[in-house]
Amino acid sequence: MAAPPQLRALLQAVNTLLRKRRYHAVLAILKGLRNGAVYGVKIRAPHALVMTFLFRSGSLQEKLQAILKATYTHSWNLAWFVFTYKSLCALQSHVQGETHQMHPFLAAFIGGLLLFGKNNNINSQINMYLTSRVLFALCRLGVEKGYLPKLKWDPFPLHTAVIWGLVLWLFEYHRSTLQPSLQSSMTYLYEDSNVWHDISDFLIFNKSRPSK
Repeated sequence: MAAPPQLRALLQAVNTLLRKRRYHAVLAILKGLRNGAVYGVKIRAPHALVMTFLFRSGSLQEKLQAILKATYTHSWNLAWFVFTYKSLCALQSHVQGETHQMHPFLAAFIGGLLLFGKNNNINSQINMYLTSRVLFALCRLGVEKGYLPKLKWDPFPLHTAVIWGLVLWLFEYHRSTLQPSLQSSMTYLYEDSNVWHDISDFLIFNKSRPSK
């Protein structure tokens, strides 16, 4: 079924507007807002679904509400961070007439403070995710720039061994310092596997079902 003439005319006008270069900066900011919202849902919804049904107690309604809340928070924060970041980058370039390496840092610094500065579970997970990747990237950058020596041997196995040794030591003796979701995962792996009563909670379930 063909679209009505009015709708076709409207779509043509919108597409013409989207192709105009003078509006590109503003439209890029709006699409960034859209992409941030969509990506936040794609990343958080599956993670929240799995973690909630694995480790969270409560009714089905409470679990679904927790999933929706986590997804909404992640999507909202990321969408408006992208909007803020791209807006501030465009503003700095417009004011100075050119782009500088400090523009992304300053824009993201302000956006991160405003959107991810509140200390909660969602922001904590995002910030820790970024921390590990930033540290890796800075080490690689240091080697590329000659600030750090390029090793003749692969440090990855040693790095892996140290990280796993530290995280299990922290779990066993300083558990409160670890993030709650990591504590839950490690409790499931290393402590719940020490307890069972019969074949049902040894092989089929993690914990025995309460008798009715």
